[in-house]
Amino acid sequence: MVNKVTLIGNLGRDPEVRTLENGTKVGSFTLATNESYKDKNDQWQTLTEWHNIVVWRYQAEKAERELKKGSLAYVEGKITHRKYQDKDGVERFTTEIVAAQIYSLERKENPNRPETMSTLESQSSQIDKPGDERMADDLPF
Repeated sequence: MVNKVTLIGNLGRDPEVRTLENGTKVGSFTLATNESYKDKNDQWQTLTEWHNIVVWRYQAEKAERELKKGSLAYVEGKITHRKYQDKDGVERFTTEIVAAQIYSLERKENPNRPETMSTLESQSSQIDKPGDERMADDLPF
């Protein structure tokens, strides 16, 4: 049996990380995923789903360091369900994604090498184009 979830979405809030009595770090944040479809009137609609994400130990530290509200992130983990009592003593149920891996998908700026249009153009001119004799040498057959 497999319980595996892969999500790519935007953070709804900054990760909240706290340290438990035993020194273990635990964090949480929300992640919004979007699905677009055409309705019966041929109009595009977007459906947003919100996911509660829980991260432990190193992943909690990583989330606190690398993620912020609005940033694009990749989350891989498992679905869990748990019950708890709220502050009024009412029993509640929640569904969460316990993340095993998280990655920021935001582009990192390199202050030592700003990418300008001329930099990108010079890189694209080095890409092999059809008819380029160098490409024929790289064919595996």
